[in-house]
Amino acid sequence: MNDSSWGAPAAGSGLGGPDQGPAPAGPAHDRHRAAQTRPMPIVPDVPAGGFQDDGHGRGAAHTGGPLFRDETPHEHPQEPMPSPVPPPEPSAAPAPRQKKSAGRDLGAAIGVGVGLGAVIIVSLFIWPPAFVGVIAVAVVVGLWELTSRLQERKAIKAPLVPLAVGGAAMVVAGYVRGPEGAWVAMALTALAVLVWRMTEPPEGYLKDVTAGVFAAFYVPFLATFVALLLTADDGPWRVLTFLLLTVVSDTGAYAVGWRFGRHKLAPRISPGKTREGLFGAVAFAMAAGALCMQFLIDGGTWWQGLILGLAVAASATLGDLGESMIKRDLGIKDMGTLLPGHGGIMDRLDSLLPTAPVVWLLLALFVGTG
Repeated sequence: MNDSSWGAPAAGSGLGGPDQGPAPAGPAHDRHRAAQTRPMPIVPDVPAGGFQDDGHGRGAAHTGGPLFRDETPHEHPQEPMPSPVPPPEPSAAPAPRQKKSAGRDLGAAIGVGVGLGAVIIVSLFIWPPAFVGVIAVAVVVGLWELTSRLQERKAIKAPLVPLAVGGAAMVVAGYVRGPEGAWVAMALTALAVLVWRMTEPPEGYLKDVTAGVFAAFYVPFLATFVALLLTADDGPWRVLTFLLLTVVSDTGAYAVGWRFGRHKLAPRISPGKTREGLFGAVAFAMAAGALCMQFLIDGGTWWQGLILGLAVAASATLGDLGESMIKRDLGIKDMGTLLPGHGGIMDRLDSLLPTAPVVWLLLALFVGTG
């Protein structure tokens, strides 16, 4: 065997020319030829799952699922990816339902309320002018609370001295001289506020006197209508009717709202008030109004009491919301701490003040002012 014949192709194989002779036979030639003519094995298409051992040492295509975790099941329709089963969560006992809280010391609130009621009843029926003094004291304390909170929270300096003097004079003038005396005292009080504030620097003058005139109208002027109720022949009973209807309205709103309240009445102003509480206030006040007009007011009838009770429930609720609006603007919960369980004097006058002119006007229409 020479080097020129090693690995030469056979005749007719298509790899050599036609004039070449037959290739020499032998083991070396057979091995070389087999290497050139052995067909390539047919390899099945391998999916993305790769290979796995079939148990006989051979590789087999694995089609049981995706190779990578981020592959989606639609890439291998022959076997959908099983849905993951979350582990069972441990069973937890339901949380106990919390009891509703009144939010205040009810014992102290009831005690203070009974004490104030006793003072009012005694002064009202034993010597009515003493009740006018009670109104004047409440007005002065309420003005002090209001102006103090304005200065603390908003740096508004409403002059307290002319407000206190003018407010007390306003109540007395209403009792002695009637509505005309109340209006004159209101005008003089506003003028005194404007002049008193001139003794200080001009910075903030406008907001200070505006707050002062507002305070004069909000507290003493509205309270003057209670003194006007007292000037009638059955004045003490009119005042008692006014107080009873307002207290009953507040109590009905609290009791029904605390027990059945679900729908907020004015959540941005007073989140604790509910529509169910308003319905309770109306129902309680109308029932009390019918009884009071029938048995306490000379010449009154039960149907007038229904109208009076409805009006009282509306005005008391608006008054409460009005003071809540003021306290939200000031960022405080109560106007003061003078009355345990209640807050301050203004926190008790909030529903009484706007209700007084409503009761005075309706009673004047129903039975007159005499």
